[in-house]
Amino acid sequence: MKFQDFFKKSFGMLLLGLLVFSAIVSAQDRKSTLVVSQATRNLPVAGANNLYCAGYVQTGEVNTSRKIVGAENEQEQNFYSQGNNVYISLGDNKNVQVGDMFSVIRPRGQVETRWTKKDNLGFYVQEVGALEVVKVKNEVAVARVKTSCDNLLLGDLIQPIPSRTSPLFTQRPALDVFADPSGKAKGRIFMARDGQEMLGREQIVYIDLGTEDGVTVGDYLTVYRPLGRGNLFKKTQKESVSARDEGFQSDVYRGGKFSNQAGRKRNGDANGEVETTEGAKRNRPVDLRKVVGELVILNVQGKTATAMIVRTAQEVHTGDWVEVQ
Repeated sequence: MKFQDFFKKSFGMLLLGLLVFSAIVSAQDRKSTLVVSQATRNLPVAGANNLYCAGYVQTGEVNTSRKIVGAENEQEQNFYSQGNNVYISLGDNKNVQVGDMFSVIRPRGQVETRWTKKDNLGFYVQEVGALEVVKVKNEVAVARVKTSCDNLLLGDLIQPIPSRTSPLFTQRPALDVFADPSGKAKGRIFMARDGQEMLGREQIVYIDLGTEDGVTVGDYLTVYRPLGRGNLFKKTQKESVSARDEGFQSDVYRGGKFSNQAGRKRNGDANGEVETTEGAKRNRPVDLRKVVGELVILNVQGKTATAMIVRTAQEVHTGDWVEVQ
């Protein structure tokens, strides 16, 4: 092959490669721009799973007369999920029609927790799915499971689907982990969905603030804990080294007895006892706190509210404090 032909062929391949690379970069730029513009739109903060499967804690009694009383394949099933047909205790005499939708709930028991000062928060209600009526009979109706948050059981209760609207996403300032208290209503995370203890983004929690505390759907709350708290295990070691230590110096030259990493002497003339970690904390403000996240309220009851964690600086725990922003 002649040099000129080789040069032309190599130059053509190089030009083609540059064109392909430019097209890829251009496509990536367009994609990045699309992602940014999508994030700035008013999108729902919580999806359907977190909005209608979150559960809640309430004090008032629930109606136990409307429930799942049977299933098409109950001879071989104990659990039911999306697509299964079940019988519900509603018929012609209960003013129900084909196409009606119902929520399936399962009261789980009274809430007992040390993470609140309120008396009798109520009982936990698990939301397990939704049904659509497909046939109405005399004393019962046949319904198909449209969505299932968990396995449905015979005996689960049904009720009209609550009207809920997710708060919309808005562009917010970066999470301020050194934010000062707002002075507004504050409470505790006393429980989390599925009994979880270590929590992250988009997980559901229950707080002991409700309508009686003036909170509403869409309120943002700061999640925090007192500074120095939040370990799973107790810190038994107070200091890393003592003020002085012996046994490492020679007998002839007798090096110093001071520990290089020990704390200072408390007095201004370097006399007295060594300053300890607890001593250093003694005169600082008592309300110093560690901000660990942020949540938004999805559903409010009388004494409690259901919320979703939207941002975290580290893991969130049950027992952490929350404060309305």
